[in-house]
Amino acid sequence: MPQAARFQLHHGNAFHLLPSLENESIDALIADPPYCSGGLFASDRTRDPVAKYEQTGAKTSRATFDGDQKDQRSWTSWCSAWLRECYRVLKPGAAFAVFVDWRQLPALTDAVQMADFIWRGIAVWDKTERTRPALGRPRNQAEYIVWGSKGAMPGRKGTPVLPGVHREPVLQRDKHHLTGKPVGVMQWLCGLCPPGSVILDPFAGSGSTGVAALLTDRRFVGIERDQHYHQVAAKRLAAAASGVVLTARETAG
Repeated sequence: MPQAARFQLHHGNAFHLLPSLENESIDALIADPPYCSGGLFASDRTRDPVAKYEQTGAKTSRATFDGDQKDQRSWTSWCSAWLRECYRVLKPGAAFAVFVDWRQLPALTDAVQMADFIWRGIAVWDKTERTRPALGRPRNQAEYIVWGSKGAMPGRKGTPVLPGVHREPVLQRDKHHLTGKPVGVMQWLCGLCPPGSVILDPFAGSGSTGVAALLTDRRFVGIERDQHYHQVAAKRLAAAASGVVLTARETAG
């Protein structure tokens, strides 16, 4: 397959671009939307994402992003809206996996069901003990993946049994986005569909889902509205299509 045919990366708002995708044309959805979280109070949630998510004393400052200031009710409604559009473009039986933190977990499980998906479980990304400590309380070292399917989910040849917990730290060389996920985490989730499948990420960010898809012999359709991160993703995807994995320093992520 020509490299250009292995991925599509669109620049714009997911609500404007998802309607352009064909009905039942996508094999799996893997999404990492803005959590609109980062604190217990409204004043915490409405801070700039850099202030919310960048660790104190970080040597590298990454670009901020928009759309992370909704309250929980607005966020639930927003999620159900884009998930309904994803439901339309997914093939019957297609799997979905959406990242979330502990604060928004109940809201997301509501939203996926409001969009008519079947909620089948919660997987865990264990970020290891490298996460910031908090004396006298458990570390917040896990993020969660709400997963399920569009209707019945038949067994698929070519897909492995996936572990319910994936343990992998965040490494600075692999962190191209302020809230980016490691490529290895995304490769784990690519196992939800067999090689050759088309994976959609409507919040592509710096392109980690797409990089993982290409490295595991899947295809990718991504949407990203932020110009800076769209450029980072485009650079990473072009390299990954040739089997090259760029570092954050190389992409200026």
